[in-house]
Amino acid sequence: MNPEASPEGLIDTHSHLMLPEFQGDMEEVLLRAKQAGVRRIVLPGLDLETSQKAVELAVRWPSLYAAVGIHPNRAGQWQAARSLKVLRSLASSPRVVAIGEIGLDYFRKHAEPDIQRHAFEAQLELAAELDLPVILHNRDSTHDLLEIILRWAERCNGRREGVRGVLHAFSADYPTAQLATQAGFYVGIAGPLTYPKSADLRSLAARVPRDRLLLETDAPYLTPVPHRGTRNEPSYLPWTARSLSQALGLEDHEVAATTSQNASRLFGWDDGTDHRNLL
Repeated sequence: MNPEASPEGLIDTHSHLMLPEFQGDMEEVLLRAKQAGVRRIVLPGLDLETSQKAVELAVRWPSLYAAVGIHPNRAGQWQAARSLKVLRSLASSPRVVAIGEIGLDYFRKHAEPDIQRHAFEAQLELAAELDLPVILHNRDSTHDLLEIILRWAERCNGRREGVRGVLHAFSADYPTAQLATQAGFYVGIAGPLTYPKSADLRSLAARVPRDRLLLETDAPYLTPVPHRGTRNEPSYLPWTARSLSQALGLEDHEVAATTSQNASRLFGWDDGTDHRNLL
C-alpha cells in the first residue's frame, strides 16, 4: 500500500527533473508529485547546461526551485572565469535557492581529484559571496570533502545566515554526520534508507538531530523500495519518508512537518503557511 499523502506536505530537496529522463512526461510527473503530497522540489544543476534548464523549469513551475553548479564528475568542464560568470548570472534569478550540486567524487573520477577540488572550492566561495546554501555531493571522498567544508565553514562564520548546506544522499558514517551537523550542515536522506541492507543508515538517521534532516529522491536515481529498478520520481518520496518515520519512531505527519520546516530554513522560503507556491 502506498503511504498516504501528508497533509503537511513533503519537500523533495534534490531531484534532477531537467534530465532527458523526464522530457516526455513532466506534467504527469508533477501531477503525481502533487497527489503524493510533495509540494516543493529543488532541482540541482550538474553543469552549466542543466543549471540553465533547472532555472527555466523553476520559472515555469512555481513549486520548482533551482540550484546551480557544476558536479564533480563534470569538473573537467570548469573554466574559472567563464564558469563563475555564468553561475553568478544564473544565481541572480529569484528561483535559485542554492549552489549545487557540487563536491567531490573519487569513485568514478571522471575528473582528476585536484581539478575537482579546485572547482569545488571556487563554488563554495561563490556561495559565500552570494549568501546561498550549498548542495554537496560526496562519494568515496569523505576525508577531503569534510576537511574542505569545515575549513570553509570556519571562514564563513560571519555570513549573515551562517553556514548552510546539505550533504545530499548521505552515505558516510556517523562521526562525519556529527561533525557536519555541528558545523551547520544538514543531512539528506534518500531512497537507500528503504533498502533491506541499509540497517546502518537507518540507525545513523535515528541519531542525527531531527532539525538537521532533509528528505530527497535524487530522481531519476536511488529509487526507493518498492519501486527500485525503475526511474525514480518525486511521487516516490513518501516511501522514504515512511522509512524515516519508522527509524525515528515518529508519525508520518511529524516527519513531514519537521523535514519541511528544515528545508524552509535551509532554502529560505516560507514555513508552509503561504500556499501560493503549491503544485
